[in-house]
Amino acid sequence: MRQNFLIVRKAKIKDIKQIKDIYNYAILETNATFDTEIKTLKDMKNWFEKHGKKNPIIVAEENEEIIGWASLSEYSTKRAYSGTAELSLYVKPEYQKKGIGKKLMKEIVEEGKKTGLHAVLSRITDGNKVSIKLHEMFGFKHVGVLKEVGFKFGKRLDVYLMEKIFEN
Repeated sequence: MRQNFLIVRKAKIKDIKQIKDIYNYAILETNATFDTEIKTLKDMKNWFEKHGKKNPIIVAEENEEIIGWASLSEYSTKRAYSGTAELSLYVKPEYQKKGIGKKLMKEIVEEGKKTGLHAVLSRITDGNKVSIKLHEMFGFKHVGVLKEVGFKFGKRLDVYLMEKIFEN
């Protein structure tokens, strides 16, 4: 009988293809992202290279398969925003509702705090109750709603803004 070993770790360049596949599924099948065109390996390599110590990417890996990932991306290139990052988190559909998102969220929030961030923001599409609940579990607060700012799958969509402030 094969054991399932879940590891949450920092992403490596070799993980890009599997990260891309998870994200491309979200692009094509969900409104969790407002990207509408699939990403190439080159696109994802460029994205990966924009991350570093202050903006980590982590993965959940089970038996050498990436089953989810989370990142803290630069919120803005304007210097005054340097203490703020935007969170992204995606889990393969067949692994959802198994605690993977919680493990990724816990680790990425801890990473953000360790790197000295002051604020982490998330934009969550209307209707994504699971994501909203997950963010609330980790101390994110609702800070606003952007009405009808997205258009995907023939529908105008609201975006909920959530924020976590680290006490320094």
